[in-house]
Amino acid sequence: MVGSVVVDVGLIAVAVVGLWLGATLFVEHAARLARRVGLSDLVVGLVVVSLGTSAPEFAVTIDAALVGSSDVAAANVVGSNLFNLAILGGVALVAGASVRVPRALVRRDAPVMTAATALVGLFLFDLRVSRPEALLLLVVFLAYLAVLLRSETSANADVPTAPARWFSPLLALVGLGVIVGGATMLVSSASDLARLLGASEWLIGLTVVAVGTSAPEIAASVVAARRGLATVAVGNVLGSNVFNLLGVLGAAATIQPLDVDPAALGDVAWLFALSVAAAVTLRSGRRLTRIEGVAVLVAVAVRWVLDAL
Repeated sequence: MVGSVVVDVGLIAVAVVGLWLGATLFVEHAARLARRVGLSDLVVGLVVVSLGTSAPEFAVTIDAALVGSSDVAAANVVGSNLFNLAILGGVALVAGASVRVPRALVRRDAPVMTAATALVGLFLFDLRVSRPEALLLLVVFLAYLAVLLRSETSANADVPTAPARWFSPLLALVGLGVIVGGATMLVSSASDLARLLGASEWLIGLTVVAVGTSAPEIAASVVAARRGLATVAVGNVLGSNVFNLLGVLGAAATIQPLDVDPAALGDVAWLFALSVAAAVTLRSGRRLTRIEGVAVLVAVAVRWVLDAL
């Protein structure tokens, strides 16, 4: 057992390094490409980066649904979104005293994230996401994406960046590939480690798997924040949450309706409360301060402790 634990810890360390390297490549070159076609920093974060870094959530949740692990599938989405909200706190700490948030993100995207959380909570009230409910989630996601792309096609960028080069598409794909590969290794190794320690399937999905699949988001967001692209970082978090709730969960339950553990109700309620708090915080002065960031981090940590008890 000791040997297996050592191997898993080593693989986790390698995966984390890979995630950071992949995120650095992906954020830089995806942003260059998106700006070249006239997309704003907000769209880069909400669409390009968030969908790319949510690939692990999508792959893991779909796979879990296909093999009948409904708890892992649903808990991965809920846990990933909780972790993503914690990333907001991390972005505030990394970016400096405060992060200024675009008006569109405050008035449109934060409320959509909160409404999507409420909708999923409503569907999970009977501890099941049916196929018709899943299809509705997908329709809502596609409608949101269409509105977003139509309203945010500005060529203006908050922070200047180097023009896209001929190799930018290749490097963006390489970065995304490293992110997905690193996340897969992280989830596999961390899940094996958790089982060696005797954790439940719901807890594994909500914590170990969710943290593993969310690692690309934190890597991409922190890299973006350190490079002065705070708009990309915050947009990535909100975009990933919307995509996870509507797109990932919707696709998984369309393939196979999901029956979930009763613990899901408490976790979704906590996620909704944090989503409302985040939306209100972003709306107040359109800034995210370090103090508010720490408060979000503490709130997420408290939920994890309660789930572990």
